[in-house]
Amino acid sequence: MEDLQAGSLICNKQPRLAAWVKEEKMGKVFITGGSGALGQALVKKFVDSGWETAFSYCRNQEAAKRITEQTGAMAYQADLQDHGAVMAMAEELEKDFGVPDALINNAGRSSVMPFALLEPQDWDEAMNANLKTMFLASHALVSGMVRRRSGSVVNLSSIAGERLLGVPVTYATSKSGVLGFTLSLARELARYNIRVNAVAPGLLDAGISSLVPPEERKEYLRYCLAGRPGRCQEVAEVVEFLASDRASFVNAQIIDVNGGI
Repeated sequence: MEDLQAGSLICNKQPRLAAWVKEEKMGKVFITGGSGALGQALVKKFVDSGWETAFSYCRNQEAAKRITEQTGAMAYQADLQDHGAVMAMAEELEKDFGVPDALINNAGRSSVMPFALLEPQDWDEAMNANLKTMFLASHALVSGMVRRRSGSVVNLSSIAGERLLGVPVTYATSKSGVLGFTLSLARELARYNIRVNAVAPGLLDAGISSLVPPEERKEYLRYCLAGRPGRCQEVAEVVEFLASDRASFVNAQIIDVNGGI
């Protein structure tokens, strides 16, 4: 996931699919936060699986350009905490790319701040980065799915929102909020044949997990049945499955990808 301005577009022609990928249209997917470690893995997985892929990024234009050159995915720059910017991005996306068949809410960030030192601004920043972005992106893009009466949404949560872990209160609270958002939205959108699920990764080998202190990392691995951190590609595999029609009977579920905790 990446740290979270509308209008800038980077575009390259979609590359030829690898020989082992079925020559079939998987649909169109839009991924928020595509320039971070997990976001890049998601973009690459969806492209490799045959999806027409677009993603958003906020500040890391260098990474976004590199990803488009590597994968052919389309990149849109937008501050997902800004309602006007998100609506402008959604309008441009629908005009250039079309209505997505799947939305992957991946954008977010974390900071290491003890509870006693938190200021109200710190709380607001965490909720905006991890929950407001998800609400605004979903609100702007799901409307097209509703008109078409089909679609899929996958939200990225975290084990921090489910378990007793030594993580910042702001991060744990916001990721727990993702779970409630997922379940409630799934119930509301079911009538339109739109599925909503969430994936809750555990400790990974890149991205936000790099902020985990060494002692906390050691403690996690002590109880993890896999005995190692997860890879972003392993999370991307699950997310792509949930977004696809292969998971047509999977709805309102929270899928843990944590190595066994």
